[in-house]
Amino acid sequence: MGEGNTDLAQRDLAVLWHPCTQMKDHERLPVIPIRRGRGVWLEDFDGRRYLDAISSWWVNLFGHCHPRINAAVKEQIEELEQVLLAGFTHEAAVSLAERLVAITPAGLTKCFFADNGSCAVEVALKMSFHYWRNRGALRKTRFICLENAYHGETLGALSVSQIPLYRDTYAPLLRDAIVAPSPDCYRRAPGETWAECSRRGFEAMADLLARHADEVCAVIVEPLVQCAGQMRMYDPVYLSLLRAACSQHRVHLIADEIAVGFGRTGTLFACEQAAIAPDFLCLSKGLTGGYLPLGAVLTTNEIYRAFYADYDTLTAFLHSHSYTGNPLACRAALATLSLFEEQPVLAGNRQLAQAMA
Repeated sequence: MGEGNTDLAQRDLAVLWHPCTQMKDHERLPVIPIRRGRGVWLEDFDGRRYLDAISSWWVNLFGHCHPRINAAVKEQIEELEQVLLAGFTHEAAVSLAERLVAITPAGLTKCFFADNGSCAVEVALKMSFHYWRNRGALRKTRFICLENAYHGETLGALSVSQIPLYRDTYAPLLRDAIVAPSPDCYRRAPGETWAECSRRGFEAMADLLARHADEVCAVIVEPLVQCAGQMRMYDPVYLSLLRAACSQHRVHLIADEIAVGFGRTGTLFACEQAAIAPDFLCLSKGLTGGYLPLGAVLTTNEIYRAFYADYDTLTAFLHSHSYTGNPLACRAALATLSLFEEQPVLAGNRQLAQAMA
């Protein structure tokens, strides 16, 4: 390792505590210092290049330092870098909310911004619970999630996640979710199609909804792919059946598309493949093209109206983060959406998928 790499690595270990890391491992596995990024490549101080095959934790969609997104952020920083979104507004936030409402499944007409994926999940969980409280359904306090699910590492998100590595240490702090078996089609029977496997897998979910509907606020799922849970996949028919069952039993459906959204499954949003609209759609990661932290929760006017009243009714959704709807992040997101609109991104992805299959 060259001098520039070594110096930064040593300074790093003196002061930084890295995420999702056993720091003792860096006694034998040095951190990789990165000086610059261009396209799919990251480059260290010795000029050695690394292919960013994990898209910097699944966030980077169009490559590092994309000129279109760079220009948008530079333009925005000269106009407005930050303003609180409580009582104020700005062009980038309004434009982004308009664009998201236009491209997400029909019926999702309101956009609530968050700071990242875990926070978006927290918003959806709280909003669902609070909706039922405002409507007088006080018994509805629980959530159904899938075995092997991952929805983030804040306490609410971790409560509906089921990967022991992340969850077990904090179990005493977490609420107990109702857990349905994963519809993982890797386990399908010999000769069984993906659709048949997913229909069979849904039977357990249907039973849980029938038995617990009176106490359940929402079901939360990662549509089509359980990403952090070893990339387990299932057929869109599961989502179709789940949407119908949630509607039947008056239970919300939360679609966590933080990882699978923005073209990762072949359509802009995974829910499109089942032709469904959830009650809450959680977005983050690729939303800004991998540039800046931003999350969003899309929901319906019906849910919005349950909070809309005089302030002294105490029905308002009093959830906030300091940087909610940050102008720089919103402008990066707008540039990212423009790239999807102007380039044949999804068609190109499908061609690559066929070649790699």
